[in-house]
Amino acid sequence: MLLDIQNVTKNYGDKTVLSNVCFSVNEGERIGLVGINGCGKSTLLNIICKDLFFESGTVSKANNLRIGFLEQNTGLDRDGTIFAAMLSVYDNVLAIADKLREIEKKMSESTDHQSESYKQMSAEYSRLSEHFEKSDGYNIEVNIKKILGGMGFADKDYQMQVRNLSGGEKTRLALARLLLENPQLLVLDEPTNHLDFKTLMWLEDYLQSYKGAVVIVSHDRYFLDRIVTKIWEIEQTKSYIYKGNYSKYKILKKERIEFQQKEYEKQQKQIASMLDYAQKNIARASTSNSAKSRLHQLENMEIIEKPFEQTKTAKLEFNFEKESVKDVLTVSGLELAVGEQEGRVTLASDISFEIKRGDKLAIIGANGTGKSTMLKALVGKAPQEKGRIEWGKNTKLSYYDQENDNLDFNKTAIDELWHRFPRLTQSQVRTQLGRVMLTGENVFKKVSVLSGGERAKLALALMSMENANTLVLDEPTNHLDLDTKEVLEEALCEFSGTVVLVSHDRYFLNRIPNKIIEITPSGVTLYNGNFDYYLEKSALERASQVDEPQKREQTEKKASTYRSKEQRKADVKRKNEIASLEKQIEQCEAKIDEINLELMGEKASDYEFMTQKCQELEQTKQLLDECMARWVELA
Repeated sequence: MLLDIQNVTKNYGDKTVLSNVCFSVNEGERIGLVGINGCGKSTLLNIICKDLFFESGTVSKANNLRIGFLEQNTGLDRDGTIFAAMLSVYDNVLAIADKLREIEKKMSESTDHQSESYKQMSAEYSRLSEHFEKSDGYNIEVNIKKILGGMGFADKDYQMQVRNLSGGEKTRLALARLLLENPQLLVLDEPTNHLDFKTLMWLEDYLQSYKGAVVIVSHDRYFLDRIVTKIWEIEQTKSYIYKGNYSKYKILKKERIEFQQKEYEKQQKQIASMLDYAQKNIARASTSNSAKSRLHQLENMEIIEKPFEQTKTAKLEFNFEKESVKDVLTVSGLELAVGEQEGRVTLASDISFEIKRGDKLAIIGANGTGKSTMLKALVGKAPQEKGRIEWGKNTKLSYYDQENDNLDFNKTAIDELWHRFPRLTQSQVRTQLGRVMLTGENVFKKVSVLSGGERAKLALALMSMENANTLVLDEPTNHLDLDTKEVLEEALCEFSGTVVLVSHDRYFLNRIPNKIIEITPSGVTLYNGNFDYYLEKSALERASQVDEPQKREQTEKKASTYRSKEQRKADVKRKNEIASLEKQIEQCEAKIDEINLELMGEKASDYEFMTQKCQELEQTKQLLDECMARWVELA
């Protein structure tokens, strides 16, 4: 066991944040920590990683446990470079390399190879060499570039200063450095922020094969589903543990609450019955002892708590009065561009697709490919110079803008809704706002001072009242808390009209759409399924593209029958040389392994032997590099 938390209680003043919390982490476990904002997740992480003071309980850690903690404050050296930030992980290993060079110099200057000092130097050199190899010292640059590439820095200048990175890039770099450190327990607080699909999926694959244990706080439900095998939940200061990923946790939690509710109601009936009996029989001499016994049982009874239920949640429902025609939307030859005249930039071109009544279509693609621009073009909020957009008859649109530009920021929340629906009474308007948890004084706040989440809820309330049969949504989950996200998902799942949306929330993309369009600079590709289906099909397409060179090679082989005698002779010579190089490469690699073993063997104290072997090692490595370079050129 790496970590054991028993009955930990933490207070801030007179407020209890954690109450008798119990969790444990075993080697290799993947754990997701969930709970509403402010429930104590960050407090628990600080107790684990920063030894934050707590009032009672125990936290036991394995001896010399190495914990890596990703916080929102990255702690990077702003004046250092990207590569230096990563290289700092190997400070101890690099110090060993410096020591080895120092010993090599002293050994080369020594004339008495039989002296005690020389033998000590030789033994120290052997010990440090072994330590250097075990610390993967020969692969430092390879490891750094592998992780930087995976975390989206492949196209960056590694000598760029950290201060010149964006906030999101700094967070990604801090995570990359943490992965390179390879701690026994990796603790990640919202690691998926600022990551695109490609980097997210690389991180998921990396963590799935990570040898250490992982504890993750994340609002990315798809990420939790792919990574974790256990969920820790903090609710009302108490701790709960569920086996499985996030989706399994939702099922198990519901079952636990239902079971606890039944047991609670059963016990309450029992308590009421026992109290009733005691009250009726306590005064009678013949039954007084029996009544007292019941009261004694009640005093010692372990009371089952009424399960906590989140009663105040948003309510959303989308309805419409009139159905659209079957062919809701036809797009052909559309070009997406931003800017004007000389500053005009084409994002994507030759976009064509159709949407039928009842379709729920998601548009995905890399950042900057024009997803939001496409939605704006579809609803007439962005100019189009090329292509055709044709909505079917009786199509009534309702549009959700991720920036909420369709709201009047100078109006109050209540006036914004009342202005759109002037026939409603104040009571009816407040009821509609209350359905999305905008209540009390918040309804009289100007839209400009509402939080991002409150503005999003106001916009969704307006959409639900417009009775549109076609909903167009641009990143609707961006500012929503988890409960409201799930309420929106249920409303869209139950909506029988047409939906067109853009979202980066993969859990949302898995639940809502039955079609996905991937947009690229050259056009769009349609996938008839949800996000998992898209991943599967796009992976197969990429694999077939990788196979294309092989197919071309087979075609070339067939065509070689018609080549000239000289061409066929050159082909044979090239293949023979490749085969010879591969054999040489194999021999060089085996020789390097053999020399490294000899350097750590019994003759490590023999200076002449060590000098000879070091020279031989360098020559072999040089030959290997030459063979590899020639092999790449030929192959």
